[in-house]
Amino acid sequence: MRSFIAIELPESVRTALSELQDELKKCGADVKWVRPESIHLTLKFLSDIKEKDVDSIAKLIEGTCKKHTVFNLEIKGTGVFPNMRSPRVIWIGVDGTSSIIRIQKEIEDGMASLGFEKENRSFSPHLTLGRFRSLWGKEALMEKIETYKDGEFGSMDVNSISLMKSELSPAGAKYTRVAEIALRSNE
Repeated sequence: MRSFIAIELPESVRTALSELQDELKKCGADVKWVRPESIHLTLKFLSDIKEKDVDSIAKLIEGTCKKHTVFNLEIKGTGVFPNMRSPRVIWIGVDGTSSIIRIQKEIEDGMASLGFEKENRSFSPHLTLGRFRSLWGKEALMEKIETYKDGEFGSMDVNSISLMKSELSPAGAKYTRVAEIALRSNE
């Protein structure tokens, strides 16, 4: 089962991101846009896992969640990876990341103890809006992305972390929550 660990977004943020995508699509660039209902903040991509491993992964996430309280993230700013000259991914920034970075590191380390390979590059919290299929129409889109570089797209309280299943199809990936583990409340 192809899986990943993520923070799911509230409907209000998804709506704001959908509206932004609609504006960016007007540029006509050759981009495969992520469906708004599929946008999430990935903490760890696991690739294929066995059904029997779900409980141990959920327990590891639960151990991390017990150590951390609910926190707020601001969804703001736009950009591309790896750079403006050769963009591949269009992203939205996430502000208020000190908690998320600590949680992601604990999950990364914990998953390594379960035999999952550690990620080589450093964690850069973001939401993926789309991926360039080619550089056709890039200039107009890059100008539009630049106009939103300080844009604000909402905020959210992070209450839980989810283990997600990803099923690939010609229509795009379909994500299903396998487990959701709550963070400690602030009270």
